[in-house]
Amino acid sequence: MTGQGLGIGIGLAALGVGLGLGLIGYSALQGMARQPEAIGKLQTVMLIALAFVELVFLLTVFIVPGSMAAFK
Repeated sequence: MTGQGLGIGIGLAALGVGLGLGLIGYSALQGMARQPEAIGKLQTVMLIALAFVELVFLLTVFIVPGSMAAFK
């Protein structure tokens, strides 16, 4: 993969992460507004989901370029 392709791939990953984080936050806030008594549980689940989405992006940014260097 060339440098341009790698840049486009990381950019698309960042776009996907931004959309994913926004949807997670939006859904969690909707659930909290509908059921205020469940805020604690929803907040915990939301933070875990946010961490997984961020992990996928970090793996994309740091692992993929290193593994692509092995194929050259």
